[in-house]
Amino acid sequence: MPPLLSVIIPALNEEHRLPKNLRRVLDFLDAQSFPSEVLVVDSGSDDRTSAIVEKFIPVTPNLRLFREEERGKGRAVRRGMLEAGGQYRFICDADLSMPIENINSFLPPKLEGFDIAIASREVPGAVRYNEPAYRHWIGRGFNLLVRLLAVPQFHDTQCGFKCFRAEVAEELFSIQRLHGWGFDVEVLFLAMKRGHRVVEVPIPWHFNPDSRVRLLPDSIGMFTDLIQIRRNWRKGIYGPRE
Repeated sequence: MPPLLSVIIPALNEEHRLPKNLRRVLDFLDAQSFPSEVLVVDSGSDDRTSAIVEKFIPVTPNLRLFREEERGKGRAVRRGMLEAGGQYRFICDADLSMPIENINSFLPPKLEGFDIAIASREVPGAVRYNEPAYRHWIGRGFNLLVRLLAVPQFHDTQCGFKCFRAEVAEELFSIQRLHGWGFDVEVLFLAMKRGHRVVEVPIPWHFNPDSRVRLLPDSIGMFTDLIQIRRNWRKGIYGPRE
């Protein structure tokens, strides 16, 4: 029987956080009534990330490991989405800044009638914990650019927890082109252009000071990605424009 849910965890140098957080994900899924699988995609780590996952595999039949030689969160997520077999495919940041127990808020029967459900730290009902003010306002500034240049509908495109129906995941990630942090916006941009139903789900979110985001270089890179998305669309790189 194919799994109902695939959880994709992109991981870059996560040897310290992954043992505890991967166990939390596996324990939570084991307690659910539906079949599931977990795919960890090592995004070019130079630590023991893959070795840690390999220790879980002999006693965890629903856990798979994939390795990407080149780094890039977008590259890792794309690999996981296209390797997954679940009816729903959920991106899960390795830091678990959203408690894994909230995953059912993205699945039927609690949530119905969607193609993509994205976690939001901004819509009514969301709660942020311990986030420094400067990080919050940098994020809001980037979201303003996202809304001006790509997807004006969404209040929070960069939260690392998103759920896709299988056929939508395969459609969008097969044409995804960005390998870095901007892949979220690219995929949502394509989803809206193709008429998919996207909903924002309010979540509790806990700031992690050990974030992999580097504020200045990654902000510049994400701005460049926004321009590239528009350029790719004009050039027809994503295929025929409907």
